[in-house]
Amino acid sequence: MGSHRRLVPSGFDRGASAALCVLSATAAALAAVPASAVPHDDTRAEVDRLYEQAEQATEAYNKADERADTLRKQVSTAQDRIARQQERINSMREALGSLAGAQYRAGGLDPSLALLFSDDPDDYLDKAAALDRISAHQAGELKDLQEAMRELTQERLEAAGQLSELEKSRKAVATHKRTVEKKLAKARELLNSLPSAERAAYDRASRSGRADMPDLGGAVPPNARAGAAVAAARGALGKPYVWGSTGPSGFDCSGLMVWSYRQAGVSLPRTSQAQRHAGRQVPLSQAQPGDLVTYRSDASHVGMYVGNGQVIHAPYPGAPVRYDPVGMMPGATVTRV
Repeated sequence: MGSHRRLVPSGFDRGASAALCVLSATAAALAAVPASAVPHDDTRAEVDRLYEQAEQATEAYNKADERADTLRKQVSTAQDRIARQQERINSMREALGSLAGAQYRAGGLDPSLALLFSDDPDDYLDKAAALDRISAHQAGELKDLQEAMRELTQERLEAAGQLSELEKSRKAVATHKRTVEKKLAKARELLNSLPSAERAAYDRASRSGRADMPDLGGAVPPNARAGAAVAAARGALGKPYVWGSTGPSGFDCSGLMVWSYRQAGVSLPRTSQAQRHAGRQVPLSQAQPGDLVTYRSDASHVGMYVGNGQVIHAPYPGAPVRYDPVGMMPGATVTRV
């Protein structure tokens, strides 16, 4: 059997186990601490931690789902190629079978005797030589096609195996996501149980909900593409945060960026981690409307800069798409698409 092309595992295949271990440890740690035991003074920090974990789980889910879609397409393509090759092989087998039948009917005689009794020896020799060439050519083609079919079958098996593993990983990430969702619900219960003054303090100190138009200082996007993306993001203000969604009725943080730039004719990667590297990185002091701003060392959150120190983003479950200060979270990195 000849050498065959292998489907190279993605970064997700190598990183999924580590990500799942982190999520598992996080879920176990959270489960070990009863929500009711968190003092009022620590409520805001606890909720912020839960929001961060939720975003990390969402981006891990998005990455796994994106990789699974890619593998599904690869498997489908391989299967189509195998089917076409199989049709060619079947046609050649029929042709070779017909040729073999003709040889059998023409020829129980030894070739030397057939030549001896032939009415036209030259014609016989010409036909025999042609027949040998055709047989050798078709046999070679059949061998090549069989080899190709074996390679494609191997590719399909490998891709199907990878897809199966990715589906398992996706389900595992989804399970962790549900765990974090439960923790978010518990955190919301904690907030709702606080006196109104403390709830108001949390809203002021955290990423408070703002869908009204802030003063953008007359900021103008640098080009039509960025302008179209900013206009799309503004059009999404007030829409809900939805797990794993790229709109148009709801978004997660990276999904909002994908949708907004899609309206400008630009295809962005699906996850905030990949979006951090989807263009040229510039200093925060040089940010322009339309730039992507990713947050934290793991780039688990992303928003769009719109001018005068403001971003539009999908904050977290329960909070609509809104404006917030660009410095709302640590580790801001600016990417110009």
